[in-house]
Amino acid sequence: MSLPASTLPSLVVHADWGTAASKRWMTCAVRAGDRFTVGPPEPVGDTSTLLRRLQSSGLGGPVIVGFDFPIGVASTYAQKAGVDRFLTWLPRLGAGEWDRFYDVAERPEDISTRRPFYPMRNGRRGETPQCHLLNALGMNTSNDIRRQCEFHNSERRAASPLFWTMGAQQVGKAAISGWGEVLGPGLGDPELALVIWPFSGRLRKLMKSGHLVVVETYPAEFYHHLGVVWSSSAPGQKSGKRSQSDRAANAHSLMVWADTSGVDLDPSLQDAIQNGFGSSASGEDQFDATIGLFGMLNLLLGHRAIYEPESDEIRNIEGWIFGQRATEAKSG
Repeated sequence: MSLPASTLPSLVVHADWGTAASKRWMTCAVRAGDRFTVGPPEPVGDTSTLLRRLQSSGLGGPVIVGFDFPIGVASTYAQKAGVDRFLTWLPRLGAGEWDRFYDVAERPEDISTRRPFYPMRNGRRGETPQCHLLNALGMNTSNDIRRQCEFHNSERRAASPLFWTMGAQQVGKAAISGWGEVLGPGLGDPELALVIWPFSGRLRKLMKSGHLVVVETYPAEFYHHLGVVWSSSAPGQKSGKRSQSDRAANAHSLMVWADTSGVDLDPSLQDAIQNGFGSSASGEDQFDATIGLFGMLNLLLGHRAIYEPESDEIRNIEGWIFGQRATEAKSG
């Protein structure tokens, strides 16, 4: 599926969402006519006002925002927890019977379907194995707590399970922040016309004036779409998106993509791309914020088909990663 020009958003935003506020960056593209202009990455800022700020910046037109954290839960967990619709369940988290949902469990005996995030902190080697989480939730393997879109595929490794909160690949604490500070409150805000794809419906129908459309993204999914490649490094050296030189080595591919796609880049963004987004620790976050934005534009402009899941299980409970194809989700 691709969107007709008449339904293109007035503002496209991608937020790379780290566990710390300093690691949350967003890149924005503004549409004028049939062209988008992309500005440089900027800090996300106050999460409590983020969605209102973005909706206001859309000047009444549809706004689409991509967040780099999971949106949805594995159907196996949902069955055990009694969740039948993610969108009606999400605003309830953090209160009532779900009041400890966002409190990361410190010990295996603290884990339950009402308190599923674990562990609170790293222990000594072997002290916080993932099997504690699986056993407490009644699961057999890590895939039992992965959604279908999180299984490994031909273009990337499997995503980390939602409830695991340790290691470089973990997404648990980012989801706690994203759900508790942004999406949950946003769904209860009467001044926001917030809809979340694919739970709220098909993308074309969601792209209406005044709507703020949220999608889940995974920048690693977009690397292949945009021709981003990484060199190998010597042991002990940074490589991939953590390396400024590796980021800069992809500048030509990214500039060619923008030129051939009819996407205009602010001069300061061009400089940042050529420079690999600088040498600071936030360089990798600014890079992924921009890659995510380019990947979203690539889909919205029709250069790659947007897969719309048909399964009720996915549309009501699990959700889907924007831009991932159906054939790319594999359990093996």
